[in-house]
Amino acid sequence: MKLCTIFAAKSTLFAMSRNNKHKDLSWQDYLKQVVVLLCVIALLVWALPRGSRSSFITDVGRPWPYGQFIAPFDFPVFKTDAQLSYERDSVRRIYEPYYAIQRDVEAQQVARFRADFRNQMMGDVPFAYRAYIEEQLRTIYARGVVSPEDQERLQADSTQSVRIFEGSETKASRRVANLFTQKSAYEYLLAAEDSNAVSRQRLQKLNLSQYIEPNLVYDEQKSVDYWNDLERSLSPSSGMVLAGEKVIDRGDIVDEATYQKLESYQRATAARSQTAQELNLTVIGQILYVSFIVLCLALYFHLFRMDYICSLRSVMLLIVLVVAFPLMTAFLVRHTLLSVYIIPYAMLPVFVRVFMDSRTAFTTHVASVLLSAVALKYPFEFIATQAVAGMVAIYTLRELSERSQIIRTAVLVTLSAWAMYMSIELMHGRLPFGGDSVSAIDWGIYKHIAASGLLLLFAYPLMAALEKLFGFTSNVMLVELSNINRPLLHRLSEVAPGTFQHSLQVSNLAAEVALHIGAKSQLVRTGALYHDIGKIYNPPFFTENQAGGVNPHSKLDPRESARIIIRHVAEGEALADKYQLPHIIREFISTHHGRGLVKYFYITYRNAHPDEEVNEEDFMYTGHNPQTTEQAILMMADAVEASSRSLDEYNEKTISDLVDRIIDTQLKEGLFADCPITFLDIKMAKDVFKEKLKIIYHTRISYPSLKGSEKEEKAKES
Repeated sequence: MKLCTIFAAKSTLFAMSRNNKHKDLSWQDYLKQVVVLLCVIALLVWALPRGSRSSFITDVGRPWPYGQFIAPFDFPVFKTDAQLSYERDSVRRIYEPYYAIQRDVEAQQVARFRADFRNQMMGDVPFAYRAYIEEQLRTIYARGVVSPEDQERLQADSTQSVRIFEGSETKASRRVANLFTQKSAYEYLLAAEDSNAVSRQRLQKLNLSQYIEPNLVYDEQKSVDYWNDLERSLSPSSGMVLAGEKVIDRGDIVDEATYQKLESYQRATAARSQTAQELNLTVIGQILYVSFIVLCLALYFHLFRMDYICSLRSVMLLIVLVVAFPLMTAFLVRHTLLSVYIIPYAMLPVFVRVFMDSRTAFTTHVASVLLSAVALKYPFEFIATQAVAGMVAIYTLRELSERSQIIRTAVLVTLSAWAMYMSIELMHGRLPFGGDSVSAIDWGIYKHIAASGLLLLFAYPLMAALEKLFGFTSNVMLVELSNINRPLLHRLSEVAPGTFQHSLQVSNLAAEVALHIGAKSQLVRTGALYHDIGKIYNPPFFTENQAGGVNPHSKLDPRESARIIIRHVAEGEALADKYQLPHIIREFISTHHGRGLVKYFYITYRNAHPDEEVNEEDFMYTGHNPQTTEQAILMMADAVEASSRSLDEYNEKTISDLVDRIIDTQLKEGLFADCPITFLDIKMAKDVFKEKLKIIYHTRISYPSLKGSEKEEKAKES
């Protein structure tokens, strides 16, 4: 077991080394990386809240868990929001907005009425009506007429009275209920009871509303100044705590008054820190904090995963995932919407583990959690809980191949986060069951953690979206593609059964090698199933599909035969595009022969034309050499499996010689020059091929017959 563990660790280290092959980057490449890092840092710093941190956690009715707290400086005891709201309502009840009275409106309208009465009404209306109407108009204007808009504003603000002024002199306060609007003033004019002197019915015919105009005008500036003076008269504090004064001691119960002093201390501390200099220091500190974490993350990729840096899709995915969770955290904290524990932070390591590797998943998760924690007041519990949740997510998704694994991961992540948070609660002296409101655990945070576990279930559909968006291929998709009942593989099994069986054998051999050298076994297994799908078009021209000793190449020129064989690569690529296979699978079709020669027909042609200069391009495959370790494994497995069928005798020596000859020839021809496979990987691959081929082509035991069985059979026949 110990040797297996060491072997696995070495294989992983070799895998990381091969993926970190040195690449010569230009100064433009480095400049792009610096610009990307600066943009990420700027975005994260911009999103971080600038508020001060609480130096302690406390609630009313709970014992003070810290040491004796003595005020380090003088600070006021601020009133609560409820107290300030009550006092502000009290002030609003005595608030009187300013209205300017316009005397000329009364004089103009009375004079206008007199003129109209003299010119138009004298013959029809008794003189007594003039005296009555003038008296009523003067009464109306003396009490004051406001516009409908002003009346609505006064009612909306529940204003009780207004302050009347004329010029620079304030006349008096007047109750809003005694003021007129144009409508109520007209009703007042018509309020006379029918008598011999004045008739209401006759007054209605005189169109008296035309003589009523607002004579009180709202003065916004004076009113606002008066309101500001009243607000300034409100004291935001109800007392002072002097420097050196004891506020609370360890074990004391926090009552309302003490809690208010503690909250006031927090506010006073925040106010002291929000000077221009302190604010600049806060921003500088945030820039340094974020920059340090981002640079450490970048350093990890430069040292161990240079292949991700050189892949645009990998860089984009990592930036989106690492930045998204701190931004969501900062948004929730800034707007105090929900608890940050409801965010499924474990989704990040799930995605990175599925699309990349475990170490990168853990590193990016820790970086994202640290970047998120800087926005919180109490980061310790958050960091510990999310770190454990992320590790559990990585452990449970070593090989994601089915949907049920996401459910299991969500359950285990939730349980581990609960356990971690509860352990911190227990260390603080909280009781999980029983106890009073002071010592009992608040289960609200556990509900938020459970909600984040439910949200983690959405990782599966989001994974599909990320695959489409960034062009990744997850193990789940690879498992689905390796189902032999899929249309393309089913068609291959029917049209070219020999090729299909060859692909199955190559798939098993290649996956076994990948497991031993630390490569991606599921990827190479799926790629092997599709590598020869181009043979669907001309199956009889390939040896494994020929039956009855009929070889169609016997009637063709070697160059034409070579073209048919070579064409299966391009035809396979076309089928991959038609059936929308992922690009990473299409690459196995393009590279499984690399730029090698169709040697059988090349040698046959040269032997038939010894004096002719042969163009090797006519006999060379049109693909390209392997770019990854998995593609190199498939190339070796394909050649070894196909050649093993031509052996006359199967024993340890012939199989060993065949494997060595095939792979050494590929190595000599430089087919592996563009991929990160090592000599140790190749040696281990040879050993696996030899062992597997010996098992496949083992010699069967001859079963002996029973003595006397032939005599007994003859006796029965006679």
